[in-house]
Amino acid sequence: MIAFGSSVTEPGVYSRCAEVGIKRAAERDSEIRAMPSIGSIFRSYNALLDAFSEREDLEALVLVHQDAEIVEPDFCAIVRRELADPKVGLVGCVGAIGVRSIAWWEASVTCASFINRYEEHGGGDLPSFSWAWNDAPAYARVGEVETLDGFVLVLSPWVVRNVRFDEGLGKFHGYDLDFCLQVREAGRKVVTADFRAIHYRQLEMVPDPEDWIDAHVKLADKWDGRMGIGAGAGSWRQRALRAEASADAARLKDHMNELEMEARVRELHRALAETTDSISWRITAPFRRLRRQRPHAPAQVARRSALEPTQ
Repeated sequence: MIAFGSSVTEPGVYSRCAEVGIKRAAERDSEIRAMPSIGSIFRSYNALLDAFSEREDLEALVLVHQDAEIVEPDFCAIVRRELADPKVGLVGCVGAIGVRSIAWWEASVTCASFINRYEEHGGGDLPSFSWAWNDAPAYARVGEVETLDGFVLVLSPWVVRNVRFDEGLGKFHGYDLDFCLQVREAGRKVVTADFRAIHYRQLEMVPDPEDWIDAHVKLADKWDGRMGIGAGAGSWRQRALRAEASADAARLKDHMNELEMEARVRELHRALAETTDSISWRITAPFRRLRRQRPHAPAQVARRSALEPTQ
């Protein structure tokens, strides 16, 4: 039996997105649990794992964000094929290698079979690079990765019974990377598979930067020197100093851009003032006033001329 679970904070979003996809993917005997959130996503997902951990007939547990929709009709067949390898612990449709921090998307993303559907700017879809494999770049592939995007996660029965999300890391950010690291450290594989999903989310990836930064620091401290986290040129102190310098440089650039924008606005004001103070502008002022008073005059003259007989 392949089970599906979701942590719900907004029932309307769940019914429009996750529920539609789960019903499309589920089988007749699949158990579906839409559980109201009990705080952080870490705690909510752990409750779902606890609920299914004793099921002897469990083949897989699929954790789906409330704003994610599975659109793959053969989803369960794909899940069974991937978990046929007993060493596979986690499966997803977006994954990366060379991951060094919570910002895993800055590493080498090898598979991204999803669409980001957004509502800003009139709404639209942003298909990822391996949504359509015929157009995918040469480096796109499925297979073993270091981490997955957690908006759709498939857990093997062994993982459901033996691994838990670290509730000490925060409320939301970093749960997927930390969980993947735990699974890999335990000797199980984390892999991507060829199934597609839609993530209904805003374009701004980190709307709460302070929470994201806090999770970044906690996860880096927890995994320091393990599983590749924090790896890079120089010592931790050197990298920290460089990161601080880079942040200051970015703020300096923002300030410079602000000054440049202010200078451009002043330049435009000066150009406008020079134009409106010129003799030609003052001489033509009566014509502009006349045109504003008779906005339809040219069209009326044109219509009248067209009706007059030619000589």
